[in-house]
Amino acid sequence: MKYLHTMVRVNNLEQSLSFYCDLLGLVETDRYESEAGEFTLVYLAAPEDITQVSTERSPLLELTYNWDGEVYSGGRNFGHLAYEVDDIYALCQKVLDHNIILNVPPGDGHMAFFRSPDNVSIELLQKGDPLPPSEPWISMQVSGEW
Repeated sequence: MKYLHTMVRVNNLEQSLSFYCDLLGLVETDRYESEAGEFTLVYLAAPEDITQVSTERSPLLELTYNWDGEVYSGGRNFGHLAYEVDDIYALCQKVLDHNIILNVPPGDGHMAFFRSPDNVSIELLQKGDPLPPSEPWISMQVSGEW
């Protein structure tokens, strides 16, 4: 058995692509549109996984956009998406710069949580050892659900 992908239903494909690609840095690897089924599937990968994805088609994040306009919510019913990052502080600052709330700021230099436009919980984990705790992160409070 091998892990293939996580599927997330999204309400606004362009907004979600902006979030996952422009903000988080994921890369679109494939796209499939079904006129008969009225849906679009977009597959994304972390930059460091591109080589593996090209040969194994995993690990991937599958964004599913159904054209019927149904609004999906309750992203916590599957848990969260987790990504290892080179500099948790830099990416968390970018998240804040996009007016996204850090539900769990990286006060420990190791872990942070925030939500996607579709309310999916995203976890960031610092690659290697935690970064030294620093401001403003250690003064930020945990808020909401993650």
